[in-house]
Amino acid sequence: MSASPTALPILHTTRLIIRPFEVGDAEAYHAISAAAFGSQATLATQRRYMQWATLNVEILADLVQPPYGDRAVLRRDSGQIIGAVGLVPSLGPFAQLPALAGNTLASPQRYTPEVGLFWMIAPAHQRCGYASEAALALIEFAKTQLNLCRIVATTEHDNTASIAVMRKLGMNIQRNPLPTPVWFQTIGIMAW
Repeated sequence: MSASPTALPILHTTRLIIRPFEVGDAEAYHAISAAAFGSQATLATQRRYMQWATLNVEILADLVQPPYGDRAVLRRDSGQIIGAVGLVPSLGPFAQLPALAGNTLASPQRYTPEVGLFWMIAPAHQRCGYASEAALALIEFAKTQLNLCRIVATTEHDNTASIAVMRKLGMNIQRNPLPTPVWFQTIGIMAW
């Protein structure tokens, strides 16, 4: 690994700041996840999530583990939280995909782990390129600092906005050739 896997620094792009969530971000996260995904989680649940997310960053660093978890995406000009991006464990039947079928250790029915890339942008800020800008910053960190060889992203076949982000990132878009699992439909793969 090029650098310690224990810390994801605050990342800066032309228009964004990507930083760990703070406990006080619960209300913004609650509003964004409800608007973007229809999340039914209560504000109390989101507050507990922010407590966990804050501790997660510290504990993973203490354990010298990769910096898994969501990070806040803020506009640089206003400091407003407009979304989240993160590296997450992604467990799925990746050997079902033609691009990854060469894994002789896994059958199509068995699940294998990958490092997943997650993004969520508030609807009022979608279609402005923020998801791809934030994701590219995280990809660059994963590639150069974590020394990863591949990253994946998953979504449903009808999530055209997410698939468009995958394309903009330069991901190889794969469709699950099997009907199951239902949540494993369209997968973006980026290897370098």
